[in-house]
Amino acid sequence: MTSQAIEGACAFAWRNYLLRHSSISENDSRRSALYRYLTDLRDAAEYDFDLLQIAAVAYLRKLDELHDDQGARLATDQVLAERLESGRARADT
Repeated sequence: MTSQAIEGACAFAWRNYLLRHSSISENDSRRSALYRYLTDLRDAAEYDFDLLQIAAVAYLRKLDELHDDQGARLATDQVLAERLESGRARADT
């Protein structure tokens, strides 16, 4: 997975996030947290671009809900695991 995929997924999620949260600065610390999370995902496993976009959006949503990076990471990891499992189940049928 290239850094371009991570940059693209991060940019996609961040643009959408800013549309919903107009009071947040372009350089908010959540953006760097998002980038770190996606980079860590890449280091842990190979994900396709679509799944990275889903992870990015889910991470920002969970970060808003939980106000905690570690909690957001765990919750997003669970979302990804469920997504991967449902994809495998569809592929098996």
